[in-house]
Amino acid sequence: MIEKIQALMNEVGSLTANDEKTLEVLRIKYLSKKGLLNDLMSEFRSVPNEQKREIGQRINELKTSLQDKLNELRANLSQQEEDYSDLDLTRTAYPIKLGTRHPLSIVKNEIINIFSNLGFALADGPEVEDDWHVFSSMNFAEDHPARDMQDTFFVEQKPDIVLRTHTSSIQARVMENSRPPIRVICPGRVYRNEAISARAHCFFHQVEGLYIDKDVSFTDLKQVLLTFAREMFGADTKIRLRPSYFPFTEPSAEMDISCNICGGTGCSFCKHTGWVEILGCGMVDPNVLEANGIDSTIYKGYAFGMGVERITNLKYQVKDLRLFSENDIRFLEEFESAN
Repeated sequence: MIEKIQALMNEVGSLTANDEKTLEVLRIKYLSKKGLLNDLMSEFRSVPNEQKREIGQRINELKTSLQDKLNELRANLSQQEEDYSDLDLTRTAYPIKLGTRHPLSIVKNEIINIFSNLGFALADGPEVEDDWHVFSSMNFAEDHPARDMQDTFFVEQKPDIVLRTHTSSIQARVMENSRPPIRVICPGRVYRNEAISARAHCFFHQVEGLYIDKDVSFTDLKQVLLTFAREMFGADTKIRLRPSYFPFTEPSAEMDISCNICGGTGCSFCKHTGWVEILGCGMVDPNVLEANGIDSTIYKGYAFGMGVERITNLKYQVKDLRLFSENDIRFLEEFESAN
């Protein structure tokens, strides 16, 4: 029996475990009720009395050695689990759930890319503006309805400071700080004091464009807008320009495109007309040029502006404007493939 105990003692020194499962197998093999150590205890009962002292000590030594060895292996495994030296802490956890751009950002970026390819530079300006850049520089009369509290958010105690109602204020800043030729697009968020509904909101997004140079004509404007419409809605898209009025352009027009849903044949979306209005445009009024320090006898220009929500509605058929600002993850996930 002493030889058997010694053989087990020799095994203890060579025990290894690379994981918790292997360690548990070793524990069961040696220390469980059906393990080798328990078998030795059963044999110990038949050992002659004169040998029990020596053999009992050896069994206790074996048990202690087994427990120490298993504890050592367990400690080594614990250290291995806590060793982060080979771990890339900058890596995102896996599996990675991909996000998506907001539909308004998708469409805004597409609009910017189209006009950038046509030579328009990007311009930006503050959302909290003064009356001059929002209204006066754009040829708005002192009694124009847009200045009324029903349309404009005024900053409290500062009647000449407002939340911009259009990104035309960026155009004014560009004109007063640049010399022609000027060719810019001005994307941004704007604010109007309107009741929130499926068709209107107190804030929305615009992209406006401005081109000023010598010998600029309405034909140039029409060609640029036709190119944009076909790039955004398809090569078969048609446009038409209808006379309109804006304080900062003369002549002014609103542009319609052939309905991208029915192809111009007529449907409920286009109210069976075959046409959908998408933007306003026109030649820059000479008063605007002069107000911003540009000689209207030498330079001419055109301007246009569109609502990003409007273009997004046409492109993705989103009928309720409130969806764009509610952050409903179910709605946003519908645009994963559009990124």
